[in-house]
Amino acid sequence: MDKKRIWELDALRGLCVLGMIAVHFLFDLTGFQGLPGWLVFLADWGGAAFFLISGVCATLGSRCVRRGLTVLGCGLTVSAVTAAMYLLGMAPKAILIWFGVLHCLGACMLLWPLLRKMPAVMLGILGAGGVALGLWMQTLRVETKWLVWLGLRYDGFATSDYFPLLPFLGFFLLGAMLGRILYREKRSLLPGVKGPRFLQWVGRWSLPIYMLHQPVLTGLVFLILLLQEAHP
Repeated sequence: MDKKRIWELDALRGLCVLGMIAVHFLFDLTGFQGLPGWLVFLADWGGAAFFLISGVCATLGSRCVRRGLTVLGCGLTVSAVTAAMYLLGMAPKAILIWFGVLHCLGACMLLWPLLRKMPAVMLGILGAGGVALGLWMQTLRVETKWLVWLGLRYDGFATSDYFPLLPFLGFFLLGAMLGRILYREKRSLLPGVKGPRFLQWVGRWSLPIYMLHQPVLTGLVFLILLLQEAHP
């Protein structure tokens, strides 16, 4: 393990990624018919925690634009794959991903260089305002389909992964504020603790794991369905 890495951030990010994978697995098992309300609630706030952690990490690293472009490119790849699955009749329309976690995270990382010189207090104000505005926008419905990325949905909108810029840019900025305050020295807050190695590993390799998990889950779900048909 790289001694320069902050283990608790890797572990928390790994926990969030595993939570997202579990939600996607349950979504696949339901036949893309959606999830119960309590699980959607947990998924949304787990996503909020993921963006908070990502905001903290943005204050510690460099090459944010390069990484943002990589993450956004991965998000567009996921969109292309889900579109192909829908067009080939392999999955219903709900599988389509218009603006998922990778799209949103990539956009936040690309916006960060424009905001990084702001003081922590201003980041906190903008973050809290973005969260409040985004949560309010969830109660609205609009006629256009072109504002989905921002957080404005239309009637009948369905997707398997949705993280609009608002409120999640707000959570990202709140995380950046915490990073400025808690990790000013850019070192672990718990230097004497080793922490769970597996979660740290998942957090460190979160992007490739996230990209690979859906094909693996899809194969696992098909295997489960085949076994159910063979042993009704």
